[in-house]
Amino acid sequence: MKTLKSSLPSCLAAGAIALAMATPGAAHGAVEALNEGFDNVGGLSTWTLVNSSVPGGASWSQGNSDIFGSQSGAANSYAAASFLGTSDPLGVVDNWLITPVLSLTGVTNLTFWTRHEDIPGFSDLLEVRFASGAGGGTSAFTTLLGTIGGTGGYPADWSEWSSSLNIEGEGRFAFRYVGYANTLNYIGLDSVRVVTAVPEPSLYAMLALGLGALGFMRRKST
Repeated sequence: MKTLKSSLPSCLAAGAIALAMATPGAAHGAVEALNEGFDNVGGLSTWTLVNSSVPGGASWSQGNSDIFGSQSGAANSYAAASFLGTSDPLGVVDNWLITPVLSLTGVTNLTFWTRHEDIPGFSDLLEVRFASGAGGGTSAFTTLLGTIGGTGGYPADWSEWSSSLNIEGEGRFAFRYVGYANTLNYIGLDSVRVVTAVPEPSLYAMLALGLGALGFMRRKST
C-alpha cells in the first residue's frame, strides 16, 4: 500500500470521537433526497467544495486507488481529503465538502462510509455538520452532528456512520476535514445517502422532548 506521509512528524492530536445514541429508522413514506457514490468528484456540480485551509492547497478530490479502494463501485470512486489541503507542512487544513441544498420533510437520516490510511502517529479528523436553509457559507453550519477520528482513532476499514435529525424545510450537510497538517494523513468518503421521511407518532413524541438531533453513530464496518 502506498504511504502518503509516513516520514512526517506528529506533534498534535486534534479532536475526539463524539458519539450519541441513535434511534432506529422508525419511519414510513421514506424519500431518498441524496445518493452520491463519488464516481466523478470533479463533476459534482451541485455540491460545494470550500478550502479554507491556511495557506490553501488541494480541495477534496477523486479517490486514489493506489492508497485504498472504494467502499462501492470503481476502485477510485470515492472522495478524498488529505494533509495536502494546505501547501505548508505546518499549516492548518480546513477543507469542506458540502451537499446540495436538500428539501427535507421530517425525520431525516444521513448515512455515509469513511476510512483512512492507517499510519501510526497521525490523527485524521472529520466533522459532520448541518445547516438549515440554502445560504450563509460555511459559517451557517453551526450544528455539529459528530466527529470521527482525532484522539479516538479513525477507522482503518470502510465503516458506515449515521445521524438522524428532525428537519422541515431546506438544509445541507457538510463534511469538514480539519486539523494541523502535521497531524493529518488521508481519508476517504463514500456512499453518502440522505433519506427524509414522515416519522411514526412515537418518534414525534421523542422529538417533542427536545431530541431534534437524534445522534451520530458508527453502524458497521466492511
